Parts: sequence; structure tokens; C-alpha cells
Amino acid sequence: MTQPSPDVAAVLSALAVFGTATDKAAIQQANSWLQEFQHSVSALTFGLSPSLIDPEAWGTANTLLLSLGASPSARLFAAQTFRAKVTFDLSQVPQEQLIPLRDTILTALRQCAPGPKTVITQLCLALSGLALQLPQWDNPVQDMINTFGGGAGEGVPVLLEFLAVLPEELMENTKIPVSNDDYRDRLQKLLTANSVKVLELMTVYFSSPGVTTAIQGQIFNCVRTWIISGELPATAFAETPLLGYAFHALASDELFDYATNLICDVIHETQELEENMSAILVLVPRIIELRPQLSAHKDDGDRIRGYTRIFAEAGETYRTLLLQAPEQFLPIVEAIAECTAYHDLDIVPITFGFWYRLSQSIGKRAVVPPVLVEAYSALVEIIIQHLHFPTDPASMTAQEADDFRSFRHVMGDTLKDCCHVLGTNKCLMRAYELITTAVTQGGENVPWQAIEAPLFSMRSMGAEIDTSDDQIIPKIMDLMPNLPNHPRVRYAALLVISRYTEWTAQHPNYIPFQLQYISHGFSDTDAEVPAAAGVALKYLCKDCKQHLVSALPQLHSFLNTGAKLNQEDLIQIYEAVAWIISYLPTQEAAQWLKTFATDILGKVHAVVSKPADASKEDIQHVCEWLEHLEVMLRVIQSFGDDLPAACQNTCQEAWALIDALIVRYGQNYSVGEHTMRVCRRGLDFFGVATLPIIPQVLSRLSHAFEASANSSYLWITGKVICKFGNEEEPALRESYKQAYQVASAKVQSLLQQQSAAEIPDILDDTVQTALQLFDFAPDVLFQPSCFNITFTAAIAGLDSPSDGAVLDSLDFIRSVISHDSLLSQGDRVLPPKFPAYAQTIRESLARHALQMLGMIISGLVGAFPEDGVSNVSTIFRVMAGLMPAEVSSWLPAILAQVPSPLPADVKQKFITDVNKGINTKDMDAVKNAVLYLHRMSARIKARRTEKLR
Repeated sequence: MTQPSPDVAAVLSALAVFGTATDKAAIQQANSWLQEFQHSVSALTFGLSPSLIDPEAWGTANTLLLSLGASPSARLFAAQTFRAKVTFDLSQVPQEQLIPLRDTILTALRQCAPGPKTVITQLCLALSGLALQLPQWDNPVQDMINTFGGGAGEGVPVLLEFLAVLPEELMENTKIPVSNDDYRDRLQKLLTANSVKVLELMTVYFSSPGVTTAIQGQIFNCVRTWIISGELPATAFAETPLLGYAFHALASDELFDYATNLICDVIHETQELEENMSAILVLVPRIIELRPQLSAHKDDGDRIRGYTRIFAEAGETYRTLLLQAPEQFLPIVEAIAECTAYHDLDIVPITFGFWYRLSQSIGKRAVVPPVLVEAYSALVEIIIQHLHFPTDPASMTAQEADDFRSFRHVMGDTLKDCCHVLGTNKCLMRAYELITTAVTQGGENVPWQAIEAPLFSMRSMGAEIDTSDDQIIPKIMDLMPNLPNHPRVRYAALLVISRYTEWTAQHPNYIPFQLQYISHGFSDTDAEVPAAAGVALKYLCKDCKQHLVSALPQLHSFLNTGAKLNQEDLIQIYEAVAWIISYLPTQEAAQWLKTFATDILGKVHAVVSKPADASKEDIQHVCEWLEHLEVMLRVIQSFGDDLPAACQNTCQEAWALIDALIVRYGQNYSVGEHTMRVCRRGLDFFGVATLPIIPQVLSRLSHAFEASANSSYLWITGKVICKFGNEEEPALRESYKQAYQVASAKVQSLLQQQSAAEIPDILDDTVQTALQLFDFAPDVLFQPSCFNITFTAAIAGLDSPSDGAVLDSLDFIRSVISHDSLLSQGDRVLPPKFPAYAQTIRESLARHALQMLGMIISGLVGAFPEDGVSNVSTIFRVMAGLMPAEVSSWLPAILAQVPSPLPADVKQKFITDVNKGINTKDMDAVKNAVLYLHRMSARIKARRTEKLR
């Protein structure tokens, strides 16, 4: 049915909101309204009438474009509307009206020629898209030249804009619906056949009398897009005066950026070296001639950025030639090095790609040219110099400091490139020499930056070291005690130690010093130094654990002294201890683990046993202690099913304490979460030894969930069932059943009080647990009273903001409705419980199937993650087979609740295809109908997010 489209006044009113309203809701409403207007795909509403454009959306846009009184924003919106509809809706325009549509856009272009440029760009994009889809328009390029190319009036900028956007639109706008064969044919006619003509025209225009710099900039941009498209060979361009014009234009402030972009793209397009050698022979001398400009414009960051781009592009593109004739290309390498040394760290990384790719190419050669060895040797010092913090770090804002720290790691990667070329030892030696020179010459007054920067470089190069080295790394380690006692230096030195622990493992004589240095780091008043000490200790113990067994008593004593370290540092230390324990023989390891675990659990017990309620500080400490135990168990993992003597009774003892903690403080969210994490690790550690207490555990967890609604208790319940689901012990199976019943009742209560968006974790863990029951205990899952609640939770999970919860819900629903108990029996002998399972499933479907299918289709065309599409199509296919009459009758209601503005014809096709599949018992046709609906909705969503230029 035809609906009246908004008129001009309504569009202007909506656009005015953006300039006047301050209310976000009003702005959002206006934006949505305009999107609906612009993006509607109704053929009847937005088709063209026999008299050109009917007074609907196309007509409204046309009126806005041609109205002399229309504001620039109104004209821009109208032009964007034309482009969007040419891209997405051209198939709805009758063939006889396509040429009139073209003429309408041309008329608008002529009238809008004075500007604004944004409107011209949108109209040119629309015209380009139309040219691709309109084979009866024989030669759009020549027609545009004839229409707008005469003289130097307002038409020339329009022509240049069209010629500039035409290759981009044809190459990049994949939304335009054309077949591959038609695309190739039109590409040849629109671009290939016109490339020489366009190049000749641009050459003539550039040197025409009275040409402005604005026109010349457009010419450069136009030529650039044709070169990028591949339709205009770089060799052909290099044979024209335009190449010389581009290099001369670098002297112009107005043309510098245009010329830079063009030159960079021309260089890039000559990467097929043999085919483009004639162009390269012209380009390289001109590029080398630019080097003095780096000194001439050293205070102009914008120009240095442009020259850096040119030199870096040339270096990357011609690196093979560089290696063949290094002396000839050395000026380009030196220019790039000069750019790398520039003080502006926003410009420096432009060169990093060159140094990386050149290092990769050099790595394949047996001999490195000496000039390149010199270049990379200089690069080491340049990078280390850039690593220096400013003299007054406090002068940096917090954001600047964070950005600089992040960028240091990027620069560290370039140091690794230097290692590939020079060898790691040579690079490390230079960093070592910078430190020794600073310490020798500066004495106590040496700026910490002069030492910290080369130390950071050593850390960055740590991945490249030879762990058996006996030359430079011993020098570095021997240097550590002589470094100034500055927190930034100690921090950097500790991280160097942490990075070289694999080397230390082969040189254990350095461990005593390193342990001492690390130990002193923990007592530093600067917060970052103990953090670095924790990292260093963790990696030292991980990589050198075989040499550190004797340090366990010292570490145990240190942790029991109540050292004032923050939680992150303590976690690092406990992980370090765990790595050493993991190396020990089982009996000894178990005894040490028990020693540390007893200390931790003893502290927890002291809080649990207090007659008065614990303070917030006590609760925080309990959570921290539990985290210490968790990290140790995570590293050690397990001693196997045959527990050593030291662990024989610890499972029950530990659970008794955990149980008491849950009883007293389990309703505290943080306590519940940390307790369950420990239990998760305990399941892995104790394995089958936990089986005797699992019924107690599940009973406690289910009632803790009932009391607190903390999803962590549900989560661990699922883990228990997953681990021991194959066990047939009656008491264990009964514990599953009871836990499921208690949890289901709580979930039902929560669903009556809260929306899915408010309890996504609970819904997800409910479904996760149900999936485990489905696999291991279906007799528990399909209890009628409980299953209906679980099925309801899974449906609610479809509306969760969590993609994981949505995917789990879809997985569960698909598994349930595809259960073997629902298949026709035929000659098969079904398990005795299957009829009861089938009845339970069918009863839940009778109650919830309409709601379920409605939410699934709404999610499919809405916000479901892409990974869920397969499950959605399977669910709909299976449901069409299980409940064909019901599904057929529900289709209109299902589509009526879909929030996305699906076109009526798309909805009708979906209904028709599903009904056809149901009637012919072709369930694959039903699946294909769902996939069609998804494709169409994806197209609409893409259109809504399309960013029009």
C-alpha cells in the first residue's frame, strides 16, 4: 500500500532540530525520522512517476536540491538521499525513468555548481553509481566532459569532482548491486577506455591560462584516484608534465598536501619494479633532490610529515633495488634516518615500516651492505634518544605520559629490527656503552633519563638475545649494582632482569645478586618499583625454578612478615612461589603447597571465627587471600588422582572452611566470586578426591545462590556437573537434582522481578548449567516443573545484552527441540525415559513457542551476533517440522513484533517461502527463508550505518 511520504516542510523541520535542539532525545528522534525517510526501500512509496519524479521521497529530495532558498544542510541531506537511493533502490525505478533520473541529477549538479562542495560530492557519487548501473548511458565520462568541461567556469570543478569520485565509487562501494560480468563490462567502458583521455585532459587543464590553485589541487586528486584504481598506469603518468608539476607543487602551501598524496601513491603504484622501471628512473632522482627540504623546513612539522611520507614510501617500495645498489639509493636511506631522528614523535613512526621491511629483506641475505650496517647502527642511537623521558616528566599531562609509554614499546620493535640486521650483541653493546658513559661522566649528577632509556632498550631487545651468550649480557648484569639509586632506574633495571630470566637459567651464578636486587625493590617507597620487582621475581622463579628451590623458606618467611605490598605485587610473589613448587617432586611439592595454603586458610579461618561480624577491611583481606590461593592452584594445577600424603585430608579440611565462609559471608558478592574461583581450581587440583563431598558442595552452592542471587554459585555448579557428569553414584545424581530444583525456583523468582538485561550473568550460567545437564543428566534436566523454568530462562536470555548469553540460549534451544526423543519412533526402540522427555519438551513449547520464535526472528533481524544465525535457521527449520500448523499461523504475528522496519515485500516473501516449505515438507526451504530474511535485514542495517561522504 502506498503511504504518503514526508513533504519538504517536514524534512526541513527535522533538519532544523540539529541546529537548535539541545535535548538528546529530540535529536535522536529527528535523526531516526530522517533515516526512515532516507532509507525506506518501499518501491511504491519511492518510485518515480511517469512525469519524472513523483511528489514523494525522490521528489522531496529533488525540490530541496533545486530550491534556491534551501539551506546547505537541507541540500546536503537531499543529495545524500539521492546517493543512498541510487545505491540501494535503483532496481525499483522503471527502466523508462532511469534516463530522466540521470537528467534530474545533472540538472541539480548544474544548479549546485557554485557549492557547497559537499553537495557536489554527493551528487557526483550518485551519478557515478548510476553510471555503473545504467548501460544505456553509453559514455558518461565523455558526456560529463562535454557538459561541464568547457572553459574555466564553475563547471570544471564539478567535472573534476565527478572524475575524482568515479574510480573510488566503482572500486570501493560494494553495496551497489551489479553482477560480476556487468561490473567488468562497465568498468572497462567507464575507466579503462577513458584513462588516456582523462590524463590528457588533466595535463591541459593544469597549465591552462588563469587556472587556480584550487583547480590544480582537484586535478592532482583526480589523477591520484585514477592511478590508485589501477586504470591509469604510473608509467603513463610519469611521461606527462604532471609529474614535474607535482614535484614543483611541493613548494606551494596550498598544493603541498595534494602533491604529497599524489607522489606517494604514484611511488606505491610502481611496486611492480620491472614493469615500472621507466617511471622509477624518473621518480628516484626527483625524490633524492627533495632531501635538502628537510633542513630548509625543519621547523615546519606539516611539511616534514609530507616529506617523511614520500621518503618512507620510496624506501619501502624500492627496498629491493636499494639492496642491489645501496650506494645509489643511500640518499633516500639517509633522508629516512633524518626523518626518524626528527623531534616530533607523531612523525617518527611513519618511517618504522621502512626499517622493518628492509630488515626483513636484509635477513634473507648472507652479506649486509656496509652502508646499511652504518644506517642501522645510527638508528639504534636515534631510537634510544627518542626513548628518553623529558627532563621534567611532570610537564606531561597524564594522557601524554600514557601515550609516550605506549609509543616506547612501538619504538622497541624498531630496535628488534636493528637486532635482525646488526646482531643483538652489537645493539646491546651500544646501549651498554651509553650507560657506562653516562655513569662515568655524570657521576652522581647524571640525569636518570640518560640511564633509563638505554635500560628500556635492553628490555625491548630481550626477545632477541642468545640465552647462551657469555659476552655482553654478563657485562650488563655486572653493571646493575653500579647504577644510580633512582626509582626510575631501579624500575627499568628490574624489568631488564625479568626479560633476561631465560638467560639467567643458563647462568645461575647471577641468581643470588638478582634475588637481592629484587628483594630491595620490594622495599622501595615508589609504588612502581615493587610492582617491577614482583614481575621480575615471577619470571625468575618461572624460568629458573630448578635453581630456586632453596629460596622457598626465604620466600615463605618474607610473605609471613606482613610486608606492606599491594595486592598485585603479592599475587606476583605467590605465582613465583607456585612455579618453584611445580618443579619439586610430588611429595615435597605437596608439603610446600600445604605450608603456604595453610598460612592463607589460617588467615581466612581467623576472620570466619570472629564472634563479631567482619569489617569491610576484613572481607577485602579474605578476598585477597583467596586470590593468592587461586593463583597458586592455577600454576600447580594438579598432582594427579593419587594424591600425596600431605594432601590426603586437605580436600575435606579446605571445604569445611570454605563452607563456613559461605554460610557466614556468602551473600557478599566479592566473597562469593573469589570463593568459587578457588573451588574451581580445587576441582582440578583434587579431582576425584572431591567426589565424597560433592553432594555437600552442591547443596551449599544451591542454597547460597538462593540466598544471594550470585551467579558464581550457578557457574561452579555447571563446572561440577561437567567434571563428574559421567559418575553414576546415586547420591551424586540426587545432589544434581536437588541443586537444580533449588536454583530453578530462584531463577523463576528473579525472572518475575527483573528483566533479562538486569540479570545476564544469571541467565547465562543457568543455561550453561542446563547444557551440562543435557549432556550428562537429562533425567534431571527434564523434570517438568524445573525444565519449564529453564526453558523460560533460555528464552529470556535471547534478550540479554551479552552476546555469550544469547549464543548459549540459542545453543540450548536448538539442542532441546532437536532431542532424539522428539523424533518419530518408526522401528526404533527408544530409551524408556524418552516419552517423558518428549512430553516435557512439548508442554514447554506449547506454552512458549510463539514467544520464542518471535524473539528469535526479532533478534535475527536485530542485534543477534552473526555466530547465532546458523542456530536460528536450524531452530526455525526444526520448529516448522515439529509444529507446522502452529508455525504457519503464527508467522504474521511473529513478523508484526519485529522492531526492524522490514519492507512489506520482504516479510511477505518470508511468509510465502516458509509456508511453501511447510506444505511441501521441504524443511531446507524453511531454513533458506530464514537466511533470506537475515540477508535482507543485514542489508538494511548496513544501509543505516553507511557513512555517506
